[in-house]
Amino acid sequence: MTAMPGMGRLYLDYCRALTGEQQDAGLPGGWYALGEPPPLGWLGAGGQAGDWAGGQAGRRESGTAELVALLAEQNTLPEQQAALGRMGAGARVVVTGQQVGLFGGPAFTAYKAASAVAMAGAATAAGAAHEAIFWLATEDHDFAEINHVVFPGPGSPGRRTLERLTYGEAPAEAVPVGQVVLGHSIEPLVEAVQELLGYSDAGEWLRAAYRPGNTLAGAFAEFYGRVFASHGLLTLDPAGRAAHRLGAPVFRAAIERADELHAALVERGRELVAAGYHAQVAVGERSSVLFLMERETGARVALRRTQATTGEPQGLWQAGRRTYTTSELLGIVAEEPERISPSALLRPVFQDFILPNSAYVGGPAEIAYFAQSAVLYERILGRQTPVLPRLSATLVEPAVGELLARHGQSAEAVFGAKEDELKQRLGARAMPVEGKLLLAGAGSALDRELTALTEYMAAMDESLGRSAHVSASKMRYQMNRLRRMAAKYQLQRESSIGRDAGALCQALSPGGSLQERTIGAAYFLAGHGEGLVDCLVAEAGDGRPGHKVVWV
Repeated sequence: MTAMPGMGRLYLDYCRALTGEQQDAGLPGGWYALGEPPPLGWLGAGGQAGDWAGGQAGRRESGTAELVALLAEQNTLPEQQAALGRMGAGARVVVTGQQVGLFGGPAFTAYKAASAVAMAGAATAAGAAHEAIFWLATEDHDFAEINHVVFPGPGSPGRRTLERLTYGEAPAEAVPVGQVVLGHSIEPLVEAVQELLGYSDAGEWLRAAYRPGNTLAGAFAEFYGRVFASHGLLTLDPAGRAAHRLGAPVFRAAIERADELHAALVERGRELVAAGYHAQVAVGERSSVLFLMERETGARVALRRTQATTGEPQGLWQAGRRTYTTSELLGIVAEEPERISPSALLRPVFQDFILPNSAYVGGPAEIAYFAQSAVLYERILGRQTPVLPRLSATLVEPAVGELLARHGQSAEAVFGAKEDELKQRLGARAMPVEGKLLLAGAGSALDRELTALTEYMAAMDESLGRSAHVSASKMRYQMNRLRRMAAKYQLQRESSIGRDAGALCQALSPGGSLQERTIGAAYFLAGHGEGLVDCLVAEAGDGRPGHKVVWV
């Protein structure tokens, strides 16, 4: 992971600690459930899996029938019925989740699902039956974050452009994105997807799911249910009364113990800063870990605490322009639990109270969040759920692989590279052998002679040595300038080199970012079909943190 751009230090240290690479990674023991053996074969749980899974304290012991009924209502494919049956018989789960992005969201969304499937399979093989569940983050209200997707355009890799498709019918209020109902403007976008991706099973599943009248949550769930049907993946949309009633005790705890929980989060933030990290989620003054859905508009509004007064010794709660007493909020939890929504820090606790969860599969940001969520786990559930890293991968398609081979490059060499830098590198490599030898010989001779000369002059006089070092640096700069001039000339002679460099950057590191965060999952699923799904599950099977280059 250290070779990847944009990886936070907290996540990297967590990976080191998880694998035992760095025992003193600097992570205090209470931040993560590193001491507990998750029931996954790759962590060496083996025969301990069943004992560990059955011995967790603080989890909800009742409501299995209600949970299975809710899952059955949302998962109706024939391939999902066996998984539902095993859930009813007491199987535990490995959970992952993500916002319901347009047309399936970016590629890492599929990698999360594949990781949960693989780890549930590993847990089952280790002796404790597990199913994979994809938790749909439908209550988030940042519409602009999920209303678009990026696909490569048609044509050869050297002539493609990245096409951004955006669904522009934004809701009037900041309502949960999962509730957004698709209008007829989705139809030309579906046609554009078909034009870009061509005919495929994945394309047909997109067309069937993203139809006028369906919600973003419903479309997302239908699509991934089809994609992972052969692996029995279940999806869960937690919005609505049924799920919120199951998790109501978590909401009550967050209301009744709001000041205690806020103080614990503030203290954890100080601990993170003291350890050289930063709080991944800002905890503002008087903030809480809850949102309230307005009854009239459906808008999701943050709940904030107010100062205690003589008249209100317990303080009040502010939601927009309205205020509530603690008793009023508890009444909403009892009568309309669907109107209370968890924040990013409380969501995993809410989720793990509802589900018999043994491990959560998350990305770098989510895993960093868990260092803060841990204080909520401890105080509300009395234990922590282990969080495990999802598959992180860059897919190399055949045409892109041919370009890498032609220019003698590895995929890793392209990660984070600027296009101009890669052009220079490819141009230098394409130079005739005679030119390369002359440049290499001149550079080596110059460096050797300058090193000897500057050392001699420094021995004579320290000030003279410093001046010699400055002059030698200028000469080396001019030598490097000669190399760049020769590479540039080669680029001008062979225009295809520049196109190839642009194609490699666009395919493997678009915009200097990770491919998995930029290009939509549906592009790869459409191009490589069910075989790619099986491949991703297999790649995620070892469960170890790291970035993989997968040739498809």
